[in-house]
Amino acid sequence: MNLKEFRLLVLVVTAVLALIVALPGLQRLLVFPTGESFSEFWLLGPEHGTEGYPRNITRGENNAVFLGVSNHLGRCANYLVQVKFRNFSQSAPEWLNRTPSSLASLYSVKFFVAAEETWELPVIFSFDYSYNSALSQVSCNRLIFNGAMLDLNGYSISWTSNRTVFFGDLFFELWVYNDTVGGFQYHERYVDLQLNMTV
Repeated sequence: MNLKEFRLLVLVVTAVLALIVALPGLQRLLVFPTGESFSEFWLLGPEHGTEGYPRNITRGENNAVFLGVSNHLGRCANYLVQVKFRNFSQSAPEWLNRTPSSLASLYSVKFFVAAEETWELPVIFSFDYSYNSALSQVSCNRLIFNGAMLDLNGYSISWTSNRTVFFGDLFFELWVYNDTVGGFQYHERYVDLQLNMTV
């Protein structure tokens, strides 16, 4: 080995050793791409699929669905699902403006989901309501949601002539805890069930 080759070998070995020593410090400075972060939010029918959703419901009849969230935010997350009910003249979440409904939450579920994990809740619900033929209106009394009795007094549904039904909308909004503001913020996701309240 001549002197030039020896110098080149010493330079290469020195450069490799310098990189190995500097690597822990460089990792803190370099930003690696993480991909898109998001949450999946879904509602499945009673057979745990995308069919058979309750549509035409009867007073006092139990209905089943599955509500689920998958966390792809790249970190653990605290979630909140708000359960709301409306007739079609009341406020719905705005997907274009990315705002939640202004209606008060009837019920909420808080839960924690680790990164890349999934949470699912089986939901059994039924409605107690009465029909007023003089007003052609359904008056809602309560929603029974997984055994909890939720007051719906003051909720009424008028006949929807273009659809020839009494339509109510049971919907679920997804909220996520934001450490910066110290509270839950609307996560711009909701799912709903449009229900014909049969009389």
